[in-house]
Amino acid sequence: MKGQNYNIDELRRLDVAHHLPPHQDHQMMQRIGGSRIITHADGVYVYDGDGKAIIDGMAGLWCVQVGYGRKELADAAYEQMLELPYYNSFFKTTTPPTVLLATKLSELLGGHFSHVLFANSGSEAVDTLIRTARYYWQLKGKPERSIIISRVNSYHGSTIAGASLGGMKAMHEQGGPWLPGIEHVMQPYQFEEGFGEDPEHFAKRAADAIEQRILEVGPEKVAAVIGEPVQGAGGVIIPPDGYWPRVEAICRKYGALLISDEVICGFGRLGKWFGFQHYGIKPDLVSMAKGLSSGYLPISAVGMADHIVEALRSVDKDYVHGFTYSGHPTCAAVALRNLAIIERENLVQRTAEDTGVYLAKLMKKLSAHPLVGEARSLGLIGAVEIVSKKGTNQRFKDGDGSAALTIRDICIENGLMVRAVRNSLVMSPPLVISHAELDRMFEILWKSLDQAEAELRSPVHAG
Repeated sequence: MKGQNYNIDELRRLDVAHHLPPHQDHQMMQRIGGSRIITHADGVYVYDGDGKAIIDGMAGLWCVQVGYGRKELADAAYEQMLELPYYNSFFKTTTPPTVLLATKLSELLGGHFSHVLFANSGSEAVDTLIRTARYYWQLKGKPERSIIISRVNSYHGSTIAGASLGGMKAMHEQGGPWLPGIEHVMQPYQFEEGFGEDPEHFAKRAADAIEQRILEVGPEKVAAVIGEPVQGAGGVIIPPDGYWPRVEAICRKYGALLISDEVICGFGRLGKWFGFQHYGIKPDLVSMAKGLSSGYLPISAVGMADHIVEALRSVDKDYVHGFTYSGHPTCAAVALRNLAIIERENLVQRTAEDTGVYLAKLMKKLSAHPLVGEARSLGLIGAVEIVSKKGTNQRFKDGDGSAALTIRDICIENGLMVRAVRNSLVMSPPLVISHAELDRMFEILWKSLDQAEAELRSPVHAG
């Protein structure tokens, strides 16, 4: 599949003249003359305006589970648009794909998740989590339960509410004041915050930080505790064994709701349909987006446990929350077909038993590189820690992240799209990736690390 015959130079000029890409240094974008223009894609490859083929080691933004070029998904959108392109769910109305998708998600969530509320993005789903958790306690006659505990360096979206809930310092430095009633505790990031510590001890220490904060603010004031099963944008922080069961036990001890943000981890990324299923815990609220439609159309949802729904139904008045496009029928139709592909091609089990295992083996080999302090993965998500001294967690240039950025740029030039997060390279390839394509990814990674090493060991980077 080839892209249209675009004038790439003109598109880059227009990009600088009119387009402000998200999460970007706009001065830098002006200086370099605009974005790399991605014109078309197929399978696990994207292609830029110069014809360069790039393995998409990030599945877009953690989302293209079934890969690119799926005509079946385009057909689902086309068919639904002809029949009913859009209608809302506000006027005591809804549409067939919306109801069918809600039913399917309830089945996949399992247990006590009988209902979902739809939105359009992960950020909107997170806003829904905040409002629902707080409103639940109002309905239970405990409006003082409004505090939500999150983690440092967590990412929960870019709206005011999502950025408030997230724990990223760079975001908190721009655009406040922030939503009140949010508390942040340490993240379960052992390589950075517990290097050399016994994993079991570190898991307990990281989980106990939540209990300590609950006691500090008062258990009667805590509405919920939220976390991604694996922190994605924070750097693929995979918590040690025992962390999540202990967090769940702490929530139950003090009556706080447990929220699992599955925007990245959901739909097979960790080798289960949802990350909380991998860790064997039972949350009360679950957010999801990204892999729900494999990124083909914008859609998100919040799964609500039965006791949350019972509270909403305990009063005879509107829950005045939702969006114009909540349960958009075309998006829902595509999401349904996407889930059917994932099931038909057995991608969740394949990730758990085949490609995820293969990725872990490749990570183990990569860990031998002189610049790699740790190479970790779970399912088809992973991170490579860049260090200046093997056997330590010592960084280049005071850990300013420039080393990872240097390697990332070399990787992209060599034909692999990965992401730099502070001092790490992170990846989450499409779930359809083959062993041969994973091999190629790691050939490029090793080559790029080799190419970067001389530059990184120069005085400029050594710091």
